[in-house]
Amino acid sequence: MAVSLGVLGAAVAPAARADATDDKFIQLLISDGITHESVPAAIAAARKVCEYLAQGMTPNEVVIDVMNSSSLPDYDAGYFVGAAIRAYCPQYKPPPEPAPPPPAA
Repeated sequence: MAVSLGVLGAAVAPAARADATDDKFIQLLISDGITHESVPAAIAAARKVCEYLAQGMTPNEVVIDVMNSSSLPDYDAGYFVGAAIRAYCPQYKPPPEPAPPPPAA
């Protein structure tokens, strides 16, 4: 189940035909300094992240898969998966951490 990200490498501008969700995803990558050679390949890989999550993989398992199938280091692979979730499948976004209890009086 490898997410093919081998094309990530040199930065290019987002494709003119990309939709708003695609643009959001590419901008998330750019904002974190993650570069890519092919906008369509990065978008396809992000959509594949959502497919894997829908099949029951955990986000951590998908991050490991991205690391194993690309040249992305662990932080960037995690960011890539997070950006894919944020843009394409927010239903897999983890719930926020609960607020800490107030200090005892």
